[in-house]
Amino acid sequence: MPADPMAGDTPSNQGRWGGPSEPSSNQGRLGGAVSVFRELWHYRDLLRSLVSRDLAVRYRRSALGFVWSLLNPLLMMLVFTIVFQVVKPQSVRNYPLFVLAGLLPWNFLAGAISGATRSVTGNAHLIDKVYFPREILPLSVVIANLVNFLLSLAVFLPLALLLGARWNGWIFALPLVILIEVMIVTGISMMLAALNVFYRDTEQVLEVALTAWFFLTPVFYELELLPNQFLGIDVWRLVYTLNPMATLITDYRYVMLYETPIIRHTLIPFVIGIALLGAGWWAFRRVAPAFAEEV
Repeated sequence: MPADPMAGDTPSNQGRWGGPSEPSSNQGRLGGAVSVFRELWHYRDLLRSLVSRDLAVRYRRSALGFVWSLLNPLLMMLVFTIVFQVVKPQSVRNYPLFVLAGLLPWNFLAGAISGATRSVTGNAHLIDKVYFPREILPLSVVIANLVNFLLSLAVFLPLALLLGARWNGWIFALPLVILIEVMIVTGISMMLAALNVFYRDTEQVLEVALTAWFFLTPVFYELELLPNQFLGIDVWRLVYTLNPMATLITDYRYVMLYETPIIRHTLIPFVIGIALLGAGWWAFRRVAPAFAEEV
Protein backbone atom coordinates (compact mmCIF):
# COMPACT_ATOMS: atom_id res chain seq x y z
CA MET A 1 0.00 0.00 0.00
CA PRO A 2 1.47 3.39 -0.94
CA ALA A 3 2.47 5.74 1.82
CA ASP A 4 0.00 8.40 2.84
CA PRO A 5 1.26 11.68 1.33
CA MET A 6 -0.03 13.56 4.34
CA ALA A 7 1.81 11.33 6.80
CA GLY A 8 4.15 14.20 7.58
CA ASP A 9 1.22 16.05 9.08
CA THR A 10 0.36 13.42 11.70
CA PRO A 11 1.12 14.13 15.35
CA SER A 12 3.71 11.34 15.42
CA ASN A 13 5.74 13.19 12.78
CA GLN A 14 5.60 16.63 14.27
CA GLY A 15 9.37 16.73 14.82
CA ARG A 16 11.26 19.46 16.61
CA TRP A 17 8.34 21.90 16.81
CA GLY A 18 5.74 19.27 17.76
CA GLY A 19 2.40 20.60 18.81
CA PRO A 20 -1.34 20.15 18.43
CA SER A 21 -2.87 18.55 15.38
CA GLU A 22 -5.03 20.37 12.84
CA PRO A 23 -7.94 22.22 14.46
CA SER A 24 -11.30 20.44 14.38
CA SER A 25 -13.55 21.55 11.53
CA ASN A 26 -16.63 21.68 13.77
CA GLN A 27 -15.40 24.63 15.78
CA GLY A 28 -17.32 27.88 15.55
CA ARG A 29 -15.92 30.74 13.51
CA LEU A 30 -14.75 32.70 16.53
CA GLY A 31 -13.36 29.63 18.24
CA GLY A 32 -11.64 28.64 15.00
CA ALA A 33 -9.98 32.04 14.69
CA VAL A 34 -8.80 31.89 18.30
CA SER A 35 -7.50 28.37 17.68
CA VAL A 36 -5.55 29.54 14.61
CA PHE A 37 -3.82 32.35 16.50
CA ARG A 38 -3.16 30.07 19.48
CA GLU A 39 -1.55 27.55 17.14
CA LEU A 40 0.57 30.24 15.48
CA TRP A 41 1.70 31.40 18.91
CA HIS A 42 2.64 27.82 19.80
CA TYR A 43 4.88 27.71 16.71
CA ARG A 44 6.37 31.18 17.24
CA ASP A 45 9.89 29.68 17.53
CA LEU A 46 9.58 28.19 14.05
CA LEU A 47 8.28 31.51 12.72
CA ARG A 48 11.21 33.32 14.33
CA SER A 49 13.65 30.79 12.87
CA LEU A 50 12.25 31.19 9.35
CA VAL A 51 12.35 34.99 9.57
CA SER A 52 15.96 34.85 10.81
CA ARG A 53 16.87 32.44 8.02
CA ASP A 54 15.34 34.68 5.37
CA LEU A 55 17.22 37.72 6.68
CA ALA A 56 20.48 35.77 7.01
CA VAL A 57 20.25 34.39 3.46
CA ARG A 58 19.45 37.82 2.08
CA TYR A 59 22.51 39.45 3.63
CA ARG A 60 24.95 36.54 3.45
CA ARG A 61 28.31 37.63 2.01
CA SER A 62 27.00 41.17 1.69
CA ALA A 63 29.40 43.90 2.72
CA LEU A 64 26.65 46.46 3.31
CA GLY A 65 24.00 44.22 4.88
CA PHE A 66 20.63 45.82 5.52
CA VAL A 67 21.93 49.12 4.09
CA TRP A 68 20.90 47.68 0.71
CA SER A 69 17.28 48.04 1.88
CA LEU A 70 17.76 51.79 1.56
CA LEU A 71 20.57 51.91 -1.02
CA ASN A 72 18.50 50.15 -3.68
CA PRO A 73 15.60 52.65 -3.54
CA LEU A 74 18.16 55.48 -3.31
CA LEU A 75 19.63 54.40 -6.65
CA MET A 76 16.14 54.13 -8.15
CA MET A 77 15.35 57.57 -6.74
CA LEU A 78 18.40 58.94 -8.55
CA VAL A 79 17.21 57.43 -11.83
CA PHE A 80 13.68 58.79 -11.47
CA THR A 81 14.99 62.20 -10.42
CA ILE A 82 17.17 62.44 -13.54
CA VAL A 83 14.41 61.20 -15.87
CA PHE A 84 11.47 63.15 -14.46
CA GLN A 85 13.19 66.27 -13.18
CA VAL A 86 15.80 66.84 -15.87
CA VAL A 87 14.20 65.30 -18.96
CA LYS A 88 10.59 66.21 -18.06
CA PRO A 89 10.43 68.34 -14.92
CA GLN A 90 7.60 67.95 -12.43
CA SER A 91 6.61 70.69 -10.02
CA VAL A 92 6.96 68.55 -6.90
CA ARG A 93 8.53 70.00 -3.79
CA ASN A 94 11.67 68.06 -2.83
CA TYR A 95 11.20 65.45 -5.56
CA PRO A 96 13.96 63.02 -4.37
CA LEU A 97 12.26 62.67 -0.97
CA PHE A 98 8.89 62.43 -2.73
CA VAL A 99 10.10 59.44 -4.79
CA LEU A 100 11.89 57.75 -1.91
CA ALA A 101 8.78 57.97 0.30
CA GLY A 102 6.93 56.04 -2.39
CA LEU A 103 9.64 53.52 -3.22
CA LEU A 104 10.14 52.25 0.33
CA PRO A 105 6.57 51.01 0.90
CA TRP A 106 6.37 49.77 -2.69
CA ASN A 107 9.55 47.71 -2.29
CA PHE A 108 8.11 46.21 0.90
CA LEU A 109 4.98 45.13 -0.97
CA ALA A 110 6.76 43.82 -4.06
CA GLY A 111 9.48 41.98 -2.12
CA ALA A 112 7.06 40.40 0.34
CA ILE A 113 4.54 39.26 -2.27
CA SER A 114 7.23 37.89 -4.63
CA GLY A 115 8.98 35.97 -1.85
CA ALA A 116 5.79 34.72 -0.21
CA THR A 117 4.48 33.37 -3.53
CA ARG A 118 7.45 30.95 -3.60
CA SER A 119 7.42 30.25 0.13
CA VAL A 120 5.44 27.00 0.07
CA THR A 121 6.95 25.47 -3.07
CA GLY A 122 10.42 26.46 -1.88
CA ASN A 123 10.02 24.65 1.44
CA ALA A 124 8.69 21.31 0.23
CA HIS A 125 11.23 19.49 2.41
CA LEU A 126 9.69 20.99 5.54
CA ILE A 127 6.12 20.21 4.51
CA ASP A 128 6.99 16.56 3.86
CA LYS A 129 8.70 16.04 7.22
CA VAL A 130 7.00 17.99 10.01
CA TYR A 131 3.62 19.40 10.90
CA PHE A 132 3.25 23.11 11.53
CA PRO A 133 0.69 25.74 10.48
CA ARG A 134 1.47 26.21 6.79
CA GLU A 135 0.69 29.93 6.90
CA ILE A 136 3.93 30.36 8.84
CA LEU A 137 5.80 30.07 5.52
CA PRO A 138 4.35 33.16 3.75
CA LEU A 139 4.08 34.98 7.10
CA SER A 140 7.82 34.58 7.71
CA VAL A 141 8.58 36.21 4.34
CA VAL A 142 6.19 39.09 5.00
CA ILE A 143 7.69 39.70 8.46
CA ALA A 144 11.28 39.57 7.13
CA ASN A 145 10.43 42.18 4.49
CA LEU A 146 8.61 44.24 7.11
CA VAL A 147 11.79 44.27 9.21
CA ASN A 148 13.72 45.56 6.19
CA PHE A 149 11.08 48.21 5.60
CA LEU A 150 11.15 49.41 9.22
CA LEU A 151 14.96 49.57 9.17
CA SER A 152 14.76 51.68 6.02
CA LEU A 153 12.23 54.01 7.65
CA ALA A 154 14.52 54.36 10.67
CA VAL A 155 17.11 55.86 8.31
CA PHE A 156 14.69 57.72 6.05
CA LEU A 157 12.69 59.62 8.69
CA PRO A 158 15.59 61.59 10.22
CA LEU A 159 17.00 62.15 6.72
CA ALA A 160 13.65 63.53 5.54
CA LEU A 161 13.42 65.84 8.55
CA LEU A 162 16.96 67.04 7.91
CA LEU A 163 16.15 67.78 4.25
CA GLY A 164 13.04 69.82 4.92
CA ALA A 165 10.16 67.48 5.68
CA ARG A 166 7.44 69.04 7.82
CA TRP A 167 5.81 67.01 10.59
CA ASN A 168 2.87 67.58 12.86
CA GLY A 169 0.64 65.33 14.93
CA TRP A 170 -0.23 63.23 11.86
CA ILE A 171 3.21 61.58 12.03
CA PHE A 172 1.73 59.38 14.77
CA ALA A 173 -0.65 57.95 12.16
CA LEU A 174 2.32 56.27 10.44
CA PRO A 175 1.88 52.95 12.33
CA LEU A 176 -1.75 52.83 11.14
CA VAL A 177 -0.70 53.29 7.51
CA ILE A 178 1.95 50.57 7.92
CA LEU A 179 -0.62 48.24 9.53
CA ILE A 180 -3.03 48.67 6.63
CA GLU A 181 -0.27 47.85 4.14
CA VAL A 182 0.74 44.79 6.18
CA MET A 183 -2.85 43.51 6.04
CA ILE A 184 -2.99 44.00 2.27
CA VAL A 185 0.41 42.39 1.71
CA THR A 186 -0.37 39.43 4.00
CA GLY A 187 -3.74 38.74 2.38
CA ILE A 188 -2.34 38.81 -1.17
CA SER A 189 0.70 36.76 -0.10
CA MET A 190 -1.52 34.03 1.38
CA MET A 191 -3.61 33.82 -1.78
CA LEU A 192 -0.67 33.70 -4.18
CA ALA A 193 1.37 31.28 -2.05
CA ALA A 194 -1.53 28.81 -2.14
CA LEU A 195 -2.25 29.42 -5.83
CA ASN A 196 1.40 28.87 -6.78
CA VAL A 197 1.31 25.36 -5.30
CA PHE A 198 -1.30 24.28 -7.85
CA TYR A 199 -0.44 26.62 -10.74
CA ARG A 200 3.29 27.26 -11.08
CA ASP A 201 2.70 29.92 -13.73
CA THR A 202 1.65 32.20 -10.89
CA GLU A 203 5.24 33.45 -10.43
CA GLN A 204 5.58 34.49 -14.07
CA VAL A 205 2.20 36.21 -14.14
CA LEU A 206 3.05 37.98 -10.89
CA GLU A 207 6.14 39.63 -12.41
CA VAL A 208 4.02 41.22 -15.13
CA ALA A 209 1.26 42.14 -12.68
CA LEU A 210 3.69 43.84 -10.29
CA THR A 211 5.20 45.85 -13.15
CA ALA A 212 1.77 47.03 -14.27
CA TRP A 213 0.75 47.76 -10.67
CA PHE A 214 3.91 49.78 -10.14
CA PHE A 215 3.13 52.14 -13.03
CA LEU A 216 -0.50 52.45 -11.92
CA THR A 217 0.70 53.53 -8.47
CA PRO A 218 1.94 57.10 -7.91
CA VAL A 219 5.45 56.09 -6.85
CA PHE A 220 7.33 58.54 -9.08
CA TYR A 221 4.49 60.92 -9.98
CA GLU A 222 1.70 62.74 -8.22
CA LEU A 223 -1.69 61.09 -8.34
CA GLU A 224 -3.14 64.41 -9.49
CA LEU A 225 -1.34 63.94 -12.83
CA LEU A 226 -3.86 61.24 -13.77
CA PRO A 227 -6.71 62.60 -15.92
CA ASN A 228 -10.12 63.13 -14.39
CA GLN A 229 -11.76 62.12 -17.66
CA PHE A 230 -10.49 59.62 -20.24
CA LEU A 231 -12.99 58.01 -22.63
CA GLY A 232 -15.71 59.03 -20.21
CA ILE A 233 -13.94 57.38 -17.24
CA ASP A 234 -12.78 59.27 -14.15
CA VAL A 235 -9.31 57.68 -14.09
CA TRP A 236 -8.16 59.57 -10.99
CA ARG A 237 -11.10 58.40 -8.87
CA LEU A 238 -10.95 54.88 -10.31
CA VAL A 239 -7.27 54.45 -9.36
CA TYR A 240 -7.86 55.94 -5.92
CA THR A 241 -10.77 53.54 -5.32
CA LEU A 242 -9.46 50.29 -6.80
CA ASN A 243 -5.73 50.65 -6.08
CA PRO A 244 -5.18 50.71 -2.30
CA MET A 245 -1.45 51.36 -2.76
CA ALA A 246 -2.24 54.64 -4.53
CA THR A 247 -3.94 55.86 -1.37
CA LEU A 248 -1.39 54.39 1.02
CA ILE A 249 1.66 55.81 -0.75
CA THR A 250 -0.05 59.21 -0.81
CA ASP A 251 -0.72 58.80 2.93
CA TYR A 252 2.93 57.87 3.58
CA ARG A 253 3.93 61.15 1.95
CA TYR A 254 1.32 63.09 3.88
CA VAL A 255 2.55 61.90 7.27
CA MET A 256 6.30 61.67 6.55
CA LEU A 257 6.87 64.74 4.37
CA TYR A 258 4.03 67.21 4.59
CA GLU A 259 1.69 68.73 7.15
CA THR A 260 -1.35 67.25 5.43
CA PRO A 261 -4.08 65.34 7.27
CA ILE A 262 -4.97 61.88 5.97
CA ILE A 263 -8.13 59.82 6.64
CA ARG A 264 -10.05 61.28 3.65
CA HIS A 265 -9.57 58.15 1.53
CA THR A 266 -7.74 55.88 3.99
CA LEU A 267 -10.93 54.06 4.95
CA ILE A 268 -11.04 52.43 1.50
CA PRO A 269 -7.65 50.63 1.73
CA PHE A 270 -8.45 49.77 5.37
CA VAL A 271 -11.61 47.94 4.30
CA ILE A 272 -9.77 46.36 1.35
CA GLY A 273 -6.99 45.26 3.72
CA ILE A 274 -9.40 43.54 6.12
CA ALA A 275 -11.19 41.85 3.20
CA LEU A 276 -7.94 40.64 1.59
CA LEU A 277 -6.52 39.41 4.89
CA GLY A 278 -9.68 37.47 5.74
CA ALA A 279 -10.11 36.03 2.25
CA GLY A 280 -6.43 35.19 1.86
CA TRP A 281 -6.17 33.46 5.23
CA TRP A 282 -9.41 31.52 4.67
CA ALA A 283 -8.36 30.37 1.17
CA PHE A 284 -4.90 29.35 2.37
CA ARG A 285 -6.21 27.32 5.31
CA ARG A 286 -8.79 25.65 3.09
CA VAL A 287 -6.28 24.23 0.59
CA ALA A 288 -3.30 23.77 2.95
CA PRO A 289 -4.04 20.05 3.65
CA ALA A 290 -3.37 19.30 -0.03
CA PHE A 291 0.07 20.96 -0.12
CA ALA A 292 1.99 17.79 0.78
CA GLU A 293 0.58 15.99 -2.28
CA GLU A 294 1.28 18.87 -4.67
CA VAL A 295 4.79 20.04 -3.75
